Amino acid sequence: MKNNNDVKINYQKKLEEIIEKETSKSNVPRLLLHSCCAPCSTYVLEYLTQYFDIDVLYYNPNIHPTEEFYKREAEQERFINMVNKVHEINLIKTNYDPKEYFSVVKGHELDKEGGERCGICFELRLGMAAQYAKKHGYDYFTTTLSISPHKDAQIINKIGERLEEKYDVQYLYADFKKNNGFKRSLELCNKFDIYRQNYCGCVFSLKEARDRQKQKELLKQEELEKELQEDLKGVNAK
Repeated sequence: MKNNNDVKINYQKKLEEIIEKETSKSNVPRLLLHSCCAPCSTYVLEYLTQYFDIDVLYYNPNIHPTEEFYKREAEQERFINMVNKVHEINLIKTNYDPKEYFSVVKGHELDKEGGERCGICFELRLGMAAQYAKKHGYDYFTTTLSISPHKDAQIINKIGERLEEKYDVQYLYADFKKNNGFKRSLELCNKFDIYRQNYCGCVFSLKEARDRQKQKELLKQEELEKELQEDLKGVNAK
């Protein structure tokens, strides 16, 4: 028998229910959207600007190195400027202070990507979004993070739910990878020539990405050497 904690919630359905409720009203709700990067915001903004008045919060002290943080920030701003031709969106920038990230993940440096360290990081960034949304009178807050096929929407939304209760501001449940959301984000990145990074953002994910690349290169080298050996056997047999 399944434990209740193992039952997966359809957060895309929950999002659609909220949208249906809000569109029945005369006013357009204000949404604070935390964004980790421009690629993840592409489809999310295309989708949600139909229903919400949106500001984007770029708060990501986890990103490493410093140059990468500002590169992603600039790309986020560039994309929003393109969207602003149709929808007016404000970009809220924050100071880059990686100490905020390292202080909360201390003791989890050896966690694998997708483990407990990532949940702590999600909560740090979503917590800032919740506090900002409450302080500035937004109706909802949410994040683009669930669009990634590598991030667990169940964990992200449960964090959002806790923060909703803690800060008394509504969380917009979502699983943006659903309904081909991730695929659409790739299409939009290609269309608008959006810079897409090959790692999540933190120094730990960067190391894992580099290790994966090295492993691919080693396997490729082994395959080439094997092919060479086969060719040499063929030549010697003649």
